[in-house]
Formats: sequence, structure tokens, C-alpha cells
Amino acid sequence: MDMMIIYAAVLVAGIGAVCAIVLCTASKFMAVSPSDNRIEKITEILPMTNCGACGFPGCSGYAKALVSESPPAETLCIPGGAEAAKKLGEILGIESSVFEHQRAIVHCAGGSTAMNKKMEYSGIQTCMAAAELFGGQGTCPFGCLGYGDCRDACQKHSDSLNPPPPIAVCINDDLARIVPDLCSGCGLCVKACPKGLIAMEKDGVSPVVKCKNTQKGAAARKSCSSACIGCRKCVSVCPDGAIEVKNFLAEIDYEKCTGCNSCIGVCPTKCIQPVKQTSPEIKA
Repeated sequence: MDMMIIYAAVLVAGIGAVCAIVLCTASKFMAVSPSDNRIEKITEILPMTNCGACGFPGCSGYAKALVSESPPAETLCIPGGAEAAKKLGEILGIESSVFEHQRAIVHCAGGSTAMNKKMEYSGIQTCMAAAELFGGQGTCPFGCLGYGDCRDACQKHSDSLNPPPPIAVCINDDLARIVPDLCSGCGLCVKACPKGLIAMEKDGVSPVVKCKNTQKGAAARKSCSSACIGCRKCVSVCPDGAIEVKNFLAEIDYEKCTGCNSCIGVCPTKCIQPVKQTSPEIKA
């Protein structure tokens, strides 16, 4: 009887020892890191629009990344601007880097005034849906569809702020237009465009090639009267060597461009244009 008691006691002690070892091991591998109070402070500074312009899953994801062992740059919040970057630098105890604001630019000058219709589209009134049906109703396979997916994305971003700022995107003559001085740089319109016509550029860049058509000159001109035809006149007149023609499409290197606007005057299709800072006239 005594041996049975001793055996039971040893068995219970052994089970307890094994459980203790398992729990200790689990506590190390499954330990929850202590909360960093800087995350809450950073979150209060960020606009909480969750636009993803920083490259992280929302503002909270960026806040957590900023307090990690290998933090990203504190200047990635484009909507927050230089002010947010400075405050983030103070919280992180670093000197804030130079902040370069970015604006969205539509690389298309087509629309209903320059591009004919190849068919009548009566489906779902979104660019994404229209693009799936033969690339949309316009004759240019690269042109703006004009149903306003970018405008809707901008509206959603504006509504998330308090107070809501003016919408930076409008649709005029079936063509998306962006007002740079109203653009926060969130980049949501870039993601919304199924044709990839909207790009983020450094604030202040001008002029801009408002075309993405890589067809040969004659075919591009037939598709849209405002298309780049790859004539290279802009290349020959640029004093800074900032323009190249690749795949029959002019491209501007803004690291070299000084904004002399010489290319604007010689472009036969007027697809090279200055960036307008004021709101375009919107037709009723």
C-alpha cells in the first residue's frame, strides 16, 4: 500500500515537472512583447485614412513598423506631409529627413474631345468593368475611360478626414483631371485606375507627357488626336537632354528637367502640357 502511494506521488510529481517544462518553453516562444507607448502617440499623428501610400497595411501597420528594430523612414506618410514627418521624428528621437511631397498626375489628354467611340458601352458604369470589355468604348486602347473610379477613390479618402477636404479629382469630357494643389498624395486614385494612367510624381514637376499610347505614330494619331506620335521634336529641342522616346512614347526624366517648357511649344499633338495648379472648369 505504501509503495502504491509513493508510486502515485512520483507519477504526479513527474507529470507536474513535464507540464512545468512545457509551460516555461511555451512562455518563451509565445510571449507577447510589451506594448510600446510610442505606437499610440504615432497613431495620433497619422491621418488614419489607411490609404497604404506608405507601403504598410494601414496607419496602424506603419505605426508598429516605426517602432521596430529596423524602422522604415518617417517620411512615408504622404497625406501627413512634412508636419507629420517632423512629429514622427521627434517621437522616434531622430532628425527628420527631407520630405518630398508627391502629387497624382493623369497621363492622358484624350477624353471625348480627342478620342472617338468604337462602340456604345451600356454595362456597369465603372472603369474597371468597362476595361474588361474590349478595353472600353474609346478608340485608344490606352486612354482614360472616364467613369470616375479615381474620383470615387478620392471621394472616399476625403470623407475619411475631418473636416473633409475638397475632392482633387473630377471628370470632364470623359477624362479624369487632378488638381495638384488639392491632392494629398494618398495614391488611392493610382490603384483605382485599371489602365495605369495615373502616377505619383514629385510635387512641382512640369511639364508632363499626358499620354501612355505606345502604338506607332500613325496608329496612335488615328486612335486619339492628342496621342504622342513619337516624332522626337521634344527630344531635339530639350536643352537638358531630359526627354527620350521609348516604344514610340516620349518620357521625361525629372532629375534632368529644369522646367523650361520648350517641349510644350513644339509638340504637334499638344500631349505635353504644363501641370495646372488650379481647378479645371467643370462642365455641368
